Amino acid sequence: MTNWKPPHLPAHVFVNPRLAPAEESLAAAATGVVDEAGFARAAAEIKAWPGYQPTPLRRLPGLAHQLGVGGIAYKDEGGRFGLGAFKAVGGAYAVLRHLQDKLGGDVSVADLLAGKHRARTRDITVCTATDGNHGKSVAWGAQIFGCRAVIYIHQGVSVGREQAIAAFGAEMRRIPDNYDASVRACAADAAKNGWQVISDTTWDGYQEIPRHVMHGYGVMMGEVMDQLAPAEQISHVFIQAGVGGLPAAVAGYLWLELDALRPKIVVVEPEKAACHFESAKAGRPTPVTGKLDTLMAGLACGEVSPLAWSLLDKASFAFMTVPDDAAVFAMKVLAEGIGGDGRIVGGEAGVGGLAGLIAGCLDERARQALLLDAHANILIIGSEGATDPVLYAELVGRKPEEVLAA
Repeated sequence: MTNWKPPHLPAHVFVNPRLAPAEESLAAAATGVVDEAGFARAAAEIKAWPGYQPTPLRRLPGLAHQLGVGGIAYKDEGGRFGLGAFKAVGGAYAVLRHLQDKLGGDVSVADLLAGKHRARTRDITVCTATDGNHGKSVAWGAQIFGCRAVIYIHQGVSVGREQAIAAFGAEMRRIPDNYDASVRACAADAAKNGWQVISDTTWDGYQEIPRHVMHGYGVMMGEVMDQLAPAEQISHVFIQAGVGGLPAAVAGYLWLELDALRPKIVVVEPEKAACHFESAKAGRPTPVTGKLDTLMAGLACGEVSPLAWSLLDKASFAFMTVPDDAAVFAMKVLAEGIGGDGRIVGGEAGVGGLAGLIAGCLDERARQALLLDAHANILIIGSEGATDPVLYAELVGRKPEEVLAA
């Protein structure tokens, strides 16, 4: 970016007074959310899928210099299994685990991929509500493992995202309301028809499948640990939240892996859909209502996942909100590059954490609250690429392929 002229990006920060002490174990602070065995099984299963390869961890020294921090590492999930987002390792993995549990016995990934159980799996229906990427992952998982998928979307989901999900053979149902209404509609139809909900959020009596989703996300963090330089320490992770499954998985993995040396987790949300921010201030799960009409549609959630929240309430150093303009600016920063940084395609929801970092660095009060200085070494999870190429081009001014070609 030749001219660094950021717009006014108000950042609201709440430093968490309930952050667990460094010496406290994950098991003591948040029991039954994620565990080492769950992460290990997910990694073994997912790495056996065709097309698996680690996504890159890209360094952004030019942007780090501009922001006055020590380093920025950006985990670029845009190429994950050709689906364009990290959720490929979440929803599809939960579909796999459901089918394995349903069929019983020692049902392998290889047998399901080969269609050896197709006579039974084709009569199984999975369903979910989605803002886009999770539904695509569930639809893809249903397609490759041989069952039926019904996907619920709300009025804020773009036609481009709807078509991308439908391309995997899923039946699409659009709800004329917000994300949380689509969750309720999906659950009601599943109960009536005997379908299995594959959700990344939890409720009373429904926790195991969202745990599979979160364990699937751990694959990403295992790759990050392998990609960091020897003895390199991450001081902060800025990570976007929808219902909370992604940040909870990241925080849980790092807590188990690094214990007292774990980095500061900063949960970032759109100011128009800030259920974690409001829950943090209230000290308990607190829904936000209304249209939730943020540009970051993948984060347009009004209610936290209770299970994820039980971990984030103890694991998060801070919560913050950013305006939609911050996401657009972050997308442009990645697309244009600063000081020799490579150009990256980041989608509007996928750059939420980066938007938070930029906004936090530009606001002196936020910068001090978040302990950002020249020694900070920051991990960003770039959770999606241009999953809606038309919208991406409208926001950035260039098509995704033009950015990559440059």
